[in-house]
Amino acid sequence: MEVVKRPVNMRMTLKTARELCGMTQNEAAKRIGVTEDTLRNYERGKTYPDIPALRKIEEVYGVNYNQLIFLSLDFG
Repeated sequence: MEVVKRPVNMRMTLKTARELCGMTQNEAAKRIGVTEDTLRNYERGKTYPDIPALRKIEEVYGVNYNQLIFLSLDFG
């Protein structure tokens, strides 16, 4: 799987980070070690990952926590 090159300090949502890695929610969830529903809730801002899950997200997506934007349900 090829990771798309992006600026080092680029901020992005979890969904964008996953899509830049070319993964489906199902693939990403398996690699992170959570259910697809859990990942979907993270991406929608319904729930938020704990520290171990964040570390795995950083590893799987090749991003730093500081690059991720977590949206709440009322962001609009």
